[in-house]
Amino acid sequence: MSQRTALILFIAVSAGIGIGMLTFFAEKSYPKAVIAGVITAAGCTAGLHSLID
Repeated sequence: MSQRTALILFIAVSAGIGIGMLTFFAEKSYPKAVIAGVITAAGCTAGLHSLID
């Protein structure tokens, strides 16, 4: 795994966990928190892939 890939995945997973936690604290719903975290991580991965080159 290259350093670029590791950096992108680390940032994406961190953002996904953060958004998932904030969603859970706001809504008190595990499914909504998981969905928000996964969508955030996927979007962040795609965005960072095009941004970091």
